[in-house]
Order: sequence, then C-alpha cells, then structure tokens
Amino acid sequence: MADLFDTANAPRQDAPRPLADRLRPKSLAEVIGQESVLSPDGPLGAMLAARSLSSLILWGPPGVGKTTIARLLAAETDLAFVQISAIFTGVPDLKKVFEQAKIRRQNGQGTLLFVDEIHRFNKAQQDGFLPHMEDGTILLVGATTENPSFELNAALLSRAQVIVLERLDLADLERLAQRAEKELGRALPLKGEAREAMLEMADGDGRALLNLIEQVAAWRLDHHLDRDELARRLMRRAARYDKSGDEHYNLISALHKSVRGSDPDAALYWFARMLEGGEDPRFLARRITRMAVEDIGLADPQAQDVCLQGWQTYERLGSPEGELALAQAVVYLALAPKSNAVYTAYKAARALARETGSQMPPRHILNAPTRLMKDIGYGSGYAYDHDAEDSFSGQDYFPEGMKRPVLYTPPERGFERELKKRIDYFAKLRSRRQGGS
Repeated sequence: MADLFDTANAPRQDAPRPLADRLRPKSLAEVIGQESVLSPDGPLGAMLAARSLSSLILWGPPGVGKTTIARLLAAETDLAFVQISAIFTGVPDLKKVFEQAKIRRQNGQGTLLFVDEIHRFNKAQQDGFLPHMEDGTILLVGATTENPSFELNAALLSRAQVIVLERLDLADLERLAQRAEKELGRALPLKGEAREAMLEMADGDGRALLNLIEQVAAWRLDHHLDRDELARRLMRRAARYDKSGDEHYNLISALHKSVRGSDPDAALYWFARMLEGGEDPRFLARRITRMAVEDIGLADPQAQDVCLQGWQTYERLGSPEGELALAQAVVYLALAPKSNAVYTAYKAARALARETGSQMPPRHILNAPTRLMKDIGYGSGYAYDHDAEDSFSGQDYFPEGMKRPVLYTPPERGFERELKKRIDYFAKLRSRRQGGS
C-alpha cells in the first residue's frame, strides 16, 4: 500500500493564476484609465497611428499599468518584448540583453526593452543604454515611480519621451472591480458603502484593488458586509508616501499653497496626509514657521509666534497630542492676512547687494574711534536722530552716489496697513528735511 504521505506520483495541481494576471489586458483598448495618453489624440495613440514609436519613460505611481502598456506596445509594433528590473540586473546581464537584441536585429526583428524601476540604475549604467538606443538595437521603455528630472540623466532624457501616467480614479477602479466580478463569475458580497471603502483602500492602485478583491472573494459568507465589517477583516493599505522622494515634496507643496491660498480645510487635509504617511512633525513645524515669515510676514506679526509656540508645544507633548498644536498653527496661517512684501524686499536687497559689491557706507554714519578716522571725515556730519524734530533726521544711509531704492512696499492688508502709514509719514518727513537742507 502506498505511503499516504508519498506525493511523488500524485497528479500535479498548478496554483491558480492571480487575478491581476488573468485580467491583464490583451490590447491597449482594454487598458483602464490613461485615456489622455492612449486616446488617438494622446501621445502614445498618435505614435501608434503614425507607426513611429520612440523610446519612452513611463512615469507614474504603482499599479497604473506601466508594465502592461509596455508589453502591449511591443505587440502592436511587432517588437520582441524583453523585460528586466534595475533592482536585479547588473552590467553582465545588460551586455547579454544587448547582444541578444543585436542578433534579433540581424534577423529582422527589433527589441522593445522594458526596464522596470529604471531610476535604480546609476548615471553611468544609464549611459550604457545610449549607444544601443541610437543605433536602433533597442527601443527603450523605462518605468519609474520617481521624478525623471531628478533620477535620470539628461542624455537619457533627451533620447526618450516622458509619458506621465495618472493614478486610477474611483470610476476607473469600479470598472476594474466589475471586470474582476465577471472573471470570478459572481458579485462581491459587499454593501454599497463597503464597496466604496474597498475602492478607497486601493488608493488609485489597480493591482492593489485586485489583490483586495481576491481576499474578499475567498471568504465564505452568508451575508453582505458593511463598511465596518470590511474594515475589521481587511487591513487598510498604507497611503503611498516616500518621505525622501517626490510625494514628500508634492505634499508639502500642496500644504504650503493651501495655506497661501487661505484655505484652512485643504491645508488641514494635506497636513493630515503627511502625518498619516509617517512624516516627522518637526519637519512640518519647521516648514509651517517658514510659511509664516514668507507668506504672512508683517501683515500679522503674531503668526510667527503662533508657529513657534505650536512647535514648542509639540516638543513638550510629543505625538499625538502635540500635533494638535501644529494643526492649530496651520489653521491660523491659512486665515491670516497674507503678504510677501518683506520676502520680496529681502530678495531685492540681496540682489542689490550683489550688484553693488563692496561700496562703503557714507562717511557720516561710520564710527571714528581713532584721530586718523576723524581727520578723514568718519562720523562727520552725523545727525543724532533723537535730537531731531520728531526723532527723525532724514539723512541718507545708502552708499554715497547710490540712488535710493525702494525695497519694502507693504500692501494695504492686516498690520502692514499701519506700517504703510509709517513709511508714507517718514517719506514725507525725509522729503521735507532733505528739501530744506
């Protein structure tokens, strides 16, 4: 009698193909999303219509179809499809790929080389593609989740067109879910609110959605789940957020511009997105304080104090309690009167300082601690402002011969409305003093 545990002669049962693989589109027309790129008026649609496909860099978040589109482009143009990953491919492997592509070319077939995570190659490795792209050995299609402007060298970018792919919206994800249900032969056991929650959990990633659907479809249920039941059974997918990459800079830019645009709700949303992504609250405290001095300035001098107090409160309380103090600062900044007058004046002053080089201050405002300095005129003619009428002498403090510039021009907003009155007041006094001298 055969051993019950002897499986050597048992018939082989292949594991079922993942849903994402079974639903892989067989033509570009079946690709969900990316209509702006694939439509006849889009860049890829126009290339295919003209039968003039060039090397490409597909830039977009995970799960939006970069690999699928590259594979289908090869099929549409009768090119051999070769896929490698920059994570696992070294220089010897690349040499073999190029040699095989040359052989295919000699036999009359071109090669579309798809390089996943192309930004992982260093600059020298990226240069290695150039001669093979130029002589037609390969048509390169690189995929990256990182900004090509920062991660790919200029020589490579000059030979390839960057195609931006967008995250899938909820309508795209719903279409994908319906396609999955058709493949599975049954509807998912989810109430409407739970279905919507599942789509949100995917966070624009089609592959992540299909993985969630596989989990849900595997459950043996006698009822439809609501949102809370689904949340208990599924772990929410962490939002895509790279604290050192594009997402970091994109979200802090969104926060800054929402504050500048006086939208407290949007500002709080982006602030929360960064915290949920694991951002260091101290980084946010520093950037929020920067917003106070750049975009609010003297229109509300208290704004900077609110930020510094919120920062100090966070340092004392830590997370999560101290984050509320930073959120309070964000709302205050968003609703404060806005002015970049000092920021603009500061930049203009720096530019003027570079242009005028090492011009000396006028002699009348130089100290004269020695007899020699007094003899050559240092301090001569200086008017002590406290002794003048209105405590204002109206003297010129710019270098001799330099035309007086106007750097700081406060707007009629917030506290700077009062500062503008002071500037106008001193300007009249200065004109009167200098006109009478």
